[in-house]
Amino acid sequence: MKIAKAHRVRPTAQRIVKETLPTLALGAAGAGLFWLIGFPAYMLTGPAAAVSVATMLGLKSLIPLPLRNVVFVVIGVSIGSTVTPEVIETALTWPISLAILAVTLVVLIFSLRAILMRGFGYDVMTATLAATPGHLSYVLGLSTSMGVDVARVALVQATRVLLLTLCVPLLISLWGMTGTAYVVDHGAISLLAAAVVFAAALALGLIFKRFSIPAPLLLGAMAASAIGHGANLTPGNLPIWLTSLAFMVMGCLIGTRFRGLNRKGLLGALAAGAVGTLVSCAVAAIGAVIAARLIGLPPSVLLLAFAPGGVEIMAALAVSTGLEPALVAAHHVVRLLILSVAVPLLIVRIKA
Repeated sequence: MKIAKAHRVRPTAQRIVKETLPTLALGAAGAGLFWLIGFPAYMLTGPAAAVSVATMLGLKSLIPLPLRNVVFVVIGVSIGSTVTPEVIETALTWPISLAILAVTLVVLIFSLRAILMRGFGYDVMTATLAATPGHLSYVLGLSTSMGVDVARVALVQATRVLLLTLCVPLLISLWGMTGTAYVVDHGAISLLAAAVVFAAALALGLIFKRFSIPAPLLLGAMAASAIGHGANLTPGNLPIWLTSLAFMVMGCLIGTRFRGLNRKGLLGALAAGAVGTLVSCAVAAIGAVIAARLIGLPPSVLLLAFAPGGVEIMAALAVSTGLEPALVAAHHVVRLLILSVAVPLLIVRIKA
């Protein structure tokens, strides 16, 4: 009886190892290639591109559920760590600008969702997630948990991030704006603080799961980390190697969702991403100009703050240019916090 049971289990374990290891190896190779060519967010976009292409060519790619859950917790803690006391203090200084940002988010989501549904045939759930101008890993984490058309969402979001990363620095250069501001570096998180924040993240994630909240582990980790870092109870950042591995696995996970996507679907998703980027930039630029006139800051600073790109990428651009990185980070963190509440509510409403 025991032998027969072992034979029944072994093929499943072998299949997991046989399909997971090549997926991770290919993801690592994709990250290395995208790093060499200078592609933005290469630890996420490189594996996603490599595994996506291989999957569409017939690779049996796989990321096991336990590994996926661990990655969601790590990424959630990483996102929440951006809510530092300095960011909160800066956010409280610019309430008018943040209010305008909130309005642009509402306008952007509903207008772009309508375009994706009517112009490209997206269903309402996929269109909602593709139209969400949030953190790339956050949106894709929600998508993989919801079982929607992740391939389309990933392509639309990745196209937006790429075009914004290329275009925003160009616009700032044309404006000729430079700055001298810097952000506070809290260093690496201590082992005790890390243990506390991960324990709280897991506990809150399980509570969220019990109440059927979308992507419970991701959102639970974000909330626990944001509270700990915002209150300065668990200061510091996760090790770069840990977050890099998490983003790489997330990219691989995205790639596994590309089964059955034909060339027509690929080109359509890329076109939707380009259109979505134009709409996002137009709405964000209008909001940035209005806010700049009301609070007396240069439009280039507010463009970085309002641009619907990833928080790490936009904050990195602000740091490299010295253009009020704390203000830029504050706006992007507040945008993510708004979306963290608004998007799950939209999802619940759609399901109702």
